Amino acid sequence: MNAKNTVRFLKSVVLSALLCIALAACANPADETANAYHHLVILGDPHLPGRDIERKEQVLATINSWDDVEMVVAVGDICADLGTDDEYQVAKTFFNKLYAPFFPIAGNHDYFYADESGQLLAGTPASQQEKLRTFRRTFDLPSYYYSKYVGDYLLVFLSADHTDFLSGMSDQQLAWLRAELANNKKTPTIIIFHGPLNGTLRDYRKWINTPSFIAQPVATVHDILKTNKQVFLWVSGHTHTSPLEESYAAPINLYDGRVTNIHNKDMNRGTIWTNSLFLYQDKVVVKTYNHQENSWLSELERTIKTP
Repeated sequence: MNAKNTVRFLKSVVLSALLCIALAACANPADETANAYHHLVILGDPHLPGRDIERKEQVLATINSWDDVEMVVAVGDICADLGTDDEYQVAKTFFNKLYAPFFPIAGNHDYFYADESGQLLAGTPASQQEKLRTFRRTFDLPSYYYSKYVGDYLLVFLSADHTDFLSGMSDQQLAWLRAELANNKKTPTIIIFHGPLNGTLRDYRKWINTPSFIAQPVATVHDILKTNKQVFLWVSGHTHTSPLEESYAAPINLYDGRVTNIHNKDMNRGTIWTNSLFLYQDKVVVKTYNHQENSWLSELERTIKTP
């Protein structure tokens, strides 16, 4: 082969290689899209077994059909009533049906109440701690409060564990939270907790924004958020706020002018809705899905810029 033919041959090889790369990129657009965001599905209070568990299982089947889901989060009240061993066994079997990794937190129905009365009466500190241990063991968690990096974000999972407040945090958990946030000052942070931030819903029912239905202790939570500007989203349940409520997705959701509270409806009655968080590099897009009508509610879609 003379020099001229050699050059022609090498050019053809290079062009063929570039063409193959271009075709491969065109043939797999989903790969590029999959890397653009992280999809988290948020389940409002499941209250298991509760009412119509088959309908709840259909929600899991729908989530399993979405091939971009990286994790599923439940915002507490996993158990229907008292956090009994039987309820936890049902919950374990239920969530084992998920394809994506599952990340739960504890709500008041998971630990707060005593078994003996069969009513919603506060248990002893010892019984509450034992139920929190059951929660941790059921879902194979190292602790009932924990954190996880997802892309460029830090997700902080906090569980209700106060002996008096239904949606409060103990001094021990709050000390851990302060340290965790201090170590991640420059990382955009999302906090998941059972109770919402004070004043992020209108008083549409008599218990909304009362001490048992907001994140406690209020002053400490406020101080922690004030000194940690990287926290910009708070994801909660507990109030069972429906997307039909006018303050479900509204300006009032913005706490202290900086932290957006994403409220979630429970799974135990009527239509089931779920929120999805799509974590992009510079923003989080929140979308709400109606599982009865199998449709996304475009009017409730929100975009929150990262700090």
